[in-house]
Amino acid sequence: MRRSLPAAVLAMTAIATAVPAAQIRYQARIDVVGFTVAVVDRSNAPVTDLAVQDFELREDGIVQNVTYFDAGGDQQAVPLHIGLMFDTSESMEKDLSFSRSAAIKFLNTFPKAQDFTFVDFATEVRAATFSQNEFPRLVGRIRNRAAKGMTALYDALSVYLGAAFDQDGRKVLVIYTDGGDSSSSRTWSEAARLLKASDVTVYPIGFMSNQGSGSGRLVQQSRLNEMASLTGGLALFPNNMKELDGMYSRISDEIHSHYTLGYVSSNTAKDGNWRKVEVKVKRPSSNRLIIRTRQGYFAPAK
Repeated sequence: MRRSLPAAVLAMTAIATAVPAAQIRYQARIDVVGFTVAVVDRSNAPVTDLAVQDFELREDGIVQNVTYFDAGGDQQAVPLHIGLMFDTSESMEKDLSFSRSAAIKFLNTFPKAQDFTFVDFATEVRAATFSQNEFPRLVGRIRNRAAKGMTALYDALSVYLGAAFDQDGRKVLVIYTDGGDSSSSRTWSEAARLLKASDVTVYPIGFMSNQGSGSGRLVQQSRLNEMASLTGGLALFPNNMKELDGMYSRISDEIHSHYTLGYVSSNTAKDGNWRKVEVKVKRPSSNRLIIRTRQGYFAPAK
């Protein structure tokens, strides 16, 4: 999970100050820990004018020297991998056409993404990765599966995280589901542990109208919120299908404005322990900003 930057960047030598990717000089055998960071204001608009000196990064309370910085925007040097997990269980049948079109429209806003991993899930889970040149095939895949079966949400999440493990760069997963897990072999606790150990930013969209207003709905909303909180993403809950396009647009804008921060940890112990990471913005107006990133990482073990 430490390998969240491009392969060349992961091998770079530590330097005193962060520099643009094109200027990095590097050599082998030095691990860089990478974090994708979203910064938005109180109106949820992305903040796109921050520089490396505006950030402070602490690991277990100790300030770290940021040795890699990539600002948000379309010119980011860090490769972007987009994942979409799409619920095709039987309860989705009524809304499947609209939700498919909204998902395709969303994916089409990433013409520079390196690839797209699509995971459709009901009782069974299917996954495939498509390059930009294969986008028409991806669209066909999204449109062609009928709604049937139960909901193996946690199994689908495990399949995606396994596929994303060896990808270098930013990894973003959008989950669209209308209900709680009803058929996975994995438990919620197992899925949460996998998320905590990953470097994927997760944006769940939970269309809960089919869940009624009972405790089951509250539990599912809580778990989707935790998926986002663990990974630095954001959970959204449309009240009706017409809100779906706007929510996808909000997620797209935020992904396009992500910052990438990398550093060589001052803690050289190979102990496999959890290390808590905090990212702050040092501007005077920072109390009016919302900063989201994953909560930490597991150190390498001997």
